[in-house]
Amino acid sequence: MATTTDYYSILGVPRGASDADIKKAFRKLAQQWHPDVNQDPAAHDRFKEINEAYQVLSDPDRRQRYDMFGSAGVEGDPGLGGFGGFADIFDAFFGGAAGAGAGRRGRPSAGSDLRYDLRITFREAVLGTEKEIEFPVLGRCETCTGTGAKPGTEATTCPQCNGRGEVRSVRQTMLGQMVNVTACPRCHGDGRIVETPCETCKGDGRTEGRRTIRVTIPAGIDEGHQIRLSNEGEVGPRGGPAGSLYVAVHVAPHPELKREGTELIFEASIGIAQAALGTKILVPTVEGEEAEVEVKPGTQPGTEIRLRGRGVPHLRRAVRGDLHVIVDVAVPTRLSKAEREALHAYAEAAGEIVAEGGGGLLGKVRDALG
Repeated sequence: MATTTDYYSILGVPRGASDADIKKAFRKLAQQWHPDVNQDPAAHDRFKEINEAYQVLSDPDRRQRYDMFGSAGVEGDPGLGGFGGFADIFDAFFGGAAGAGAGRRGRPSAGSDLRYDLRITFREAVLGTEKEIEFPVLGRCETCTGTGAKPGTEATTCPQCNGRGEVRSVRQTMLGQMVNVTACPRCHGDGRIVETPCETCKGDGRTEGRRTIRVTIPAGIDEGHQIRLSNEGEVGPRGGPAGSLYVAVHVAPHPELKREGTELIFEASIGIAQAALGTKILVPTVEGEEAEVEVKPGTQPGTEIRLRGRGVPHLRRAVRGDLHVIVDVAVPTRLSKAEREALHAYAEAAGEIVAEGGGGLLGKVRDALG
């Protein structure tokens, strides 16, 4: 599918670029085009374009959808087309060089993202299913409800950063005056200090546990696809927001059917007589039952018989692929005397020239052994 916006070209990286390469390219372009350091009137739109490309390619789920479906795969995503805050972007990459007036209050760190490898059957991948999964996770401490402070006490404002969660220093660069912003070393960016930590979680606000959830697997999912579940990862320390859970799907192969995108392929082997005279064969389907397929007289090797709508559902459209039956005509390598005589009679009637007696001396020996 053609894309209307080439995010890889915008950042100047190849389609197979690593996360580190994408981050490096964004950092270099942001230093050049950020409106706070570039007074060119076109800088605002250029940086907006660069930031949009980075938001898509730095997110595994968005990048996968963009690679599969182009711009249509990420249209309507929240945050695209905006800056997400100049200060937030520069905090993440350059220590906060967004100008002396920019700033943020201290906020708890977000929890880590988690990955769960889920193995499903071929049929479950094609038709969709629900799975219950269980995994270890850092959850909110029930004793202190995630604050990290002993019940009956509260966290206090950090005296070093006055609750901002960051400390700033001004430096002169070739681009002019820049403000370097780093996380407060005392409260680690939280803006608060826990003087009396919770005895259960030791002030972290989290405890180890296990979580069980049900995951909906959409029909048509394929090997290597990931399902992102927001807020199902680890919670952040001291009440920080939870990360995401990425469910990586692994599909077991089918013993007879092969998959190519939304199409299924079955290779059927028939005999010479069946190909010449016609027959009916049973073809396995992903639903489990067998479909009866007619092979017409005179069918040639490699003939394709298509069963429409018996393939794989499309992930994003209400359509389903087809099941393709590829007919192979098997030529026997060993014949009984009766079979050999019958084929000789056919060859004689058809005017075909074949080896006399089934192939010279060796054929006569086989005839004798009958």
